[in-house]
Amino acid sequence: MFTLGIDYGTNSVRALVVRCADGAELGSCVVNYPSGQQGVLLDPKDHHLARQNPGDYLFGLEKSVRGALAVAQKTWGFDAANLIGIGVDATGSSPIPVDARNRPLALDPKWNNNLDAKCWLWKDHTSHREAAKITALAAKHRPHFIAKCGNTYSSEWFWSKIWRCRNVAPKVFAAASSWVELADWIPSVLAGIDDPKQVVRGVCCAGHKALYADDWGGLPDKEFLTLLDPQLAALRDRLYEKAHDANTAAGALGAEWAKKLGLTAGIPIAIGEMDVHYGAIGCGVAEGVLVKIIGTSTCDCGVVSATKTVRDIPGICGIVKGAILPGFYGIEAGQSAVGDIFKWWAEVVCRGDGALHAKLTAEAAQQKPGQSGLLALDWNNGNRTILVDQLLTGLLLGQTLYTTQSEIYRALIEATAFGARAILERIKEYGVPVDRIVCAGGIAEKNPLLMQIHADITGCTMQVSGSSQACALGSAIAAAVLAGAHKDFPTAQKKMTSVQAKSYRPIAANRKVYDQLYALYRTTHDAFGGVNKSSDLSRVMKDLLALKSAAHA
Repeated sequence: MFTLGIDYGTNSVRALVVRCADGAELGSCVVNYPSGQQGVLLDPKDHHLARQNPGDYLFGLEKSVRGALAVAQKTWGFDAANLIGIGVDATGSSPIPVDARNRPLALDPKWNNNLDAKCWLWKDHTSHREAAKITALAAKHRPHFIAKCGNTYSSEWFWSKIWRCRNVAPKVFAAASSWVELADWIPSVLAGIDDPKQVVRGVCCAGHKALYADDWGGLPDKEFLTLLDPQLAALRDRLYEKAHDANTAAGALGAEWAKKLGLTAGIPIAIGEMDVHYGAIGCGVAEGVLVKIIGTSTCDCGVVSATKTVRDIPGICGIVKGAILPGFYGIEAGQSAVGDIFKWWAEVVCRGDGALHAKLTAEAAQQKPGQSGLLALDWNNGNRTILVDQLLTGLLLGQTLYTTQSEIYRALIEATAFGARAILERIKEYGVPVDRIVCAGGIAEKNPLLMQIHADITGCTMQVSGSSQACALGSAIAAAVLAGAHKDFPTAQKKMTSVQAKSYRPIAANRKVYDQLYALYRTTHDAFGGVNKSSDLSRVMKDLLALKSAAHA
């Protein structure tokens, strides 16, 4: 028996065919999104904007699945007729405005050239003002709403983006019958669902991004939404009443897409989850195992048994029952830019390519901790955790006339590791057990220097997932459990996941220096982040952004 995992990332979609018995990966195919810059639609007048063309998702769906199946066909014993289920993961929060037929507005010629009618990609931060208002109103009227997401609502999330659309593109907002997260929309497409109210929503996106919890009756109540905007309260009736964990199917494969993909109609489709959450499952997440998915951004995922009480953790992206694994609280944190920072330095500033990344990494590996005299903050796309402030920006201290490209490259790697340590310290402070760390993603697999620096700075041994496609694998595992190939998730994970033999252990001499550097990082972090009121520099970055915005206007 086999299952299919489909992973919608920031720049591409990947399909993966997996054998249920042992997790063997028989065929995969990656398709880049054809629109925009590496699949992202941008606005040179507003660097906060990031959208995607929903048509790219459908193009990539058919092409990637067909490609993965073609590769799998070369394996003896594989038969597409024995593919018993499909799982889908995607970026989040990436909500799509849809019409009454569950069709994205952007696929209508009337809206085709309107960026506000596209998918509002996770990394879109245009709604930072709306997010701040949601935070303030929730703190005053519904503090329990935001207590589960670190006491701060983010511009990366569902309600702030939709409210932003209402404010800047009221015609688009009025034309939208509903809004559907990408992770929920793709399963609904595969199942042939043509009514947005019939889309089976996952608690993963709902709980972490849309303030959903069964404890308070699902989505935020209409009285609270009216405080934001009466039109948001009216929208609530067109969204959903219930969100589900991964024990629930999103539907069954419909005849139309079964024919397009060459699969059997009627096979189950697992509930949609965010890429990093299914990626955590693909890395073997369990209580005490922290999973770091390191990509353009980084997400840290942990779980705690739902039989236990989990304290509210300030600055954490969410604590949601049933997210990630059924029967557990899913805990998410992360950094808004990691791979993006290295890409910015090597490819945008230094105007290089993959070869330059390799050259800078090799040169940086020859340097000792503290040798460059540099210190950086990892906020080039804002701070997701623990400050939850998307109006913070990057910072580099200590450069001289002799500073080199590779020294800055290493300082940026160190900055991401310092940010990772801040997150780790915060969740452990509030009682979340972390006995080991498993990392996944191309960077974790291909960059030993980054992994060693993370080990040295955090003081933790870093393991690497046995799969280079952990998110797609996790989706395939969910499909395997749902289809009955394994009795539950722990059994499926034991059979279908692994870690590489090589691990990265902290080097004592490096740790000593990095402890000193980390103290300086926290001093700078707290000053520019507004934590230390006696040396508050939090307005510097924001005033610079205001001047930038005024100049563009």
